[in-house]
Amino acid sequence: MTSRSEVFSSRWGMLLAMLGMAVGTGNIWRFPRIAASNGGGAFLVAWVVFLLAWSVPLLILEFAMGKGTRQGPVGAFVKMIGPKFAWMGAWVAFVATAIMFYYSVVMGWTIRFFVATLTGEVPEAVPGAFWEGFHSTPQALITHVAAMAMGVFVVSRGVKGIETAARFLIPSLVILVVVLAVRAVTLPGASAGLEFLFTPDWAALANYEIWIQALTQNAWDTGAGWGLVLTYAVYMRAREDTALNAFVIGFGNNSMSLLAGIMVLCTVFSVMPEAASEIVGAGNEGLTFIWVPQLFAQIPGGRFFQALFFLALVFAAWTSLVAMIELASRVLMDLGMSRRRAIAIVGAAGVLFGIPSALKLEVFQNQDWVWGVGLMLSGFFFAFAVLRYGVTRFRERFINQEGSDIRIGAWWDWAIRLVAVEAVILAVWWLWSARGADFRETWTLFSPYNIGTVLIQWGVVLAVLLAANGWLARTVQARARAVEAE
Repeated sequence: MTSRSEVFSSRWGMLLAMLGMAVGTGNIWRFPRIAASNGGGAFLVAWVVFLLAWSVPLLILEFAMGKGTRQGPVGAFVKMIGPKFAWMGAWVAFVATAIMFYYSVVMGWTIRFFVATLTGEVPEAVPGAFWEGFHSTPQALITHVAAMAMGVFVVSRGVKGIETAARFLIPSLVILVVVLAVRAVTLPGASAGLEFLFTPDWAALANYEIWIQALTQNAWDTGAGWGLVLTYAVYMRAREDTALNAFVIGFGNNSMSLLAGIMVLCTVFSVMPEAASEIVGAGNEGLTFIWVPQLFAQIPGGRFFQALFFLALVFAAWTSLVAMIELASRVLMDLGMSRRRAIAIVGAAGVLFGIPSALKLEVFQNQDWVWGVGLMLSGFFFAFAVLRYGVTRFRERFINQEGSDIRIGAWWDWAIRLVAVEAVILAVWWLWSARGADFRETWTLFSPYNIGTVLIQWGVVLAVLLAANGWLARTVQARARAVEAE
């Protein structure tokens, strides 16, 4: 449980911190690519559907669960559905922490490209040469360490530090993205990008892959089902609303994604329409670190706007990394550690376990794949916990509390049941899509995008967590009793 003194000072501060958790690199570098690769306007239709059918229901769940239990994922699952399920909360926490190990590497990349833009190294480079000479080198290790240090610095200041950082970083991020989007739509030929993004081909909605990709994007870029919202909700004020906050975070996050899509696609259609398919098919790293510099190099004031772009990425990555560090630290604090010691351990682990991803891009891609799919299992566990507790009972006790701005009806009960089904479908689909022509080739440990690497790593982690379940449950319960007795 958390100390009574550790609470957000205002609703505004809490919402900014939550939005900082949700808005990350997935909004800015993944959304434009996925939207463009899946029909533009048709994708947006499916994407909005799953905002309401996946993200918002899970955000409401996490808000209510964190506020209701006042504990991180492990303690929350124990308090909600019993000590036998501590391992489920531990899985949620582990997956988010595993993502932290390589997410700090991504933030390091954005820092390096921001600095390189200021110094003039990137625009003058041969296309892709700067990226190829940077990633998987000791330079990438240095920026990874710098990113972890920046995240630890904020979290070490406690909830007040997280809130203070969010009050500066999130408004700054919004301004940067809006400025970049406005610049993009004023470029010659940008209207073609807007038309592509906002004109749906209704027939394309018959393609099931568009729906799968839209659901996946919601799962990966809103933070719903990660345990991050639950962790921040621990610090909510007693009479703070949950449901309206969840809608604000969900729609606010997706609005940032939409602005990023406008920014990137309008620039692509204006500057290089003939290479649009190649650009959006280049992958997250290829789009951001190879093509974006080429695009900005061809527009007036390109270096200035490129600097704003990478600064926005730094801010987006930083606020999300802070949330991951806080989640991992919260779990250790629930197990009895002081905040200072917990953060020191998380910071050291982040630096150490991020080294493979920093020095070898293939390992980065493998971990991104394994734990990205692992988030689907996390979302399922959250839905399972509420269904086991009693979905209507949960809604009446933890969501529709006295003083709530809006009341949530029975639709949410069915939405949570749907989330459980969606999580299973997503996990199965992503694993099935990674099957190889030769099934034996899909059982390598650290190669990206195969079934075996996911199942082997999941199996090891789940076996360890199940073995430690009893200790985890007893320890968080003992800590909770000690805090209540203070």
